[in-house]
Amino acid sequence: MVLDRILDGKTLAQNLQDQLKAEIQALEPRAGRPPGLAVLMVGDNPASAAYVRGKERACAQVGIASFGEHFPGDTSQAELLEAIEALNQDHRVDGILVQLPLPSHLDATALLETITPAKDADGLHPVNLGKLLRGEPGLRSCTPAGVMRLLEAYQIHLAGRRVVVVGRSILVGKPLALMLLEAHSTVTIAHSRTPDLAEVTRSADILVAAAGQPGLIKADMVKPQAVVVDVGINRVPGGPTGSHLVGDVDFAAVYPVARGITPVPGGIGPMTVAMLLHNTVWSYRQQLGS
Repeated sequence: MVLDRILDGKTLAQNLQDQLKAEIQALEPRAGRPPGLAVLMVGDNPASAAYVRGKERACAQVGIASFGEHFPGDTSQAELLEAIEALNQDHRVDGILVQLPLPSHLDATALLETITPAKDADGLHPVNLGKLLRGEPGLRSCTPAGVMRLLEAYQIHLAGRRVVVVGRSILVGKPLALMLLEAHSTVTIAHSRTPDLAEVTRSADILVAAAGQPGLIKADMVKPQAVVVDVGINRVPGGPTGSHLVGDVDFAAVYPVARGITPVPGGIGPMTVAMLLHNTVWSYRQQLGS
């Protein structure tokens, strides 16, 4: 894709989904079944419900069978562990995802570790994170993988470039830093306790904001002609519906400064879903030995 000021994750994600659809159509006759993805959701978090619906729609578009389960908010740890174990044994299911966040009485780490690594669609099992650390093939965390695929599609070269990642979560910051190191970037991870954050971010040729703080990155924190990737998805008051989504970057202020920038929505969010589908099909292919 030709680098424009706006890095359009929505269009790229649709292109990737079209490729996955064609791949599934080619593989399904040999497999005798479509790939399957199970998304487990607990409780009635409106944002989570919207995300799950979006994932189910995307599955339907590419030909992935959905085996989602919606549990009441008071579901016990033991019930969820039992459900995951059943899905681990279900030959129709290639990917399993536990929708986060979970109600406070549940241990998310223990649940994620119960998923068999070969079906870990979100790439968060310690085995898959260990493979990432060692540079071995395996399932990759969806959001960081989506960032990398977007940069690749826009031919934004990473080797030798200075990249600053603001955020150190196991979901985005840490795995993304490992992927960038594997691409031969010089990587700095900054966070809430980084002194003089603006001085650090201004050093970046490529700046990734993944801190979960609306509008954190201002224009004076961005090196002129840097590429800015906004991973943040924050719902804030305002707009015709009473709330709207914004990123971690002050888009209107940073847009004139940056060489390229991802919008919110329409940037990394669609890429995350596309990589979830990619992971499911990858696991499906492993089952087929191809």
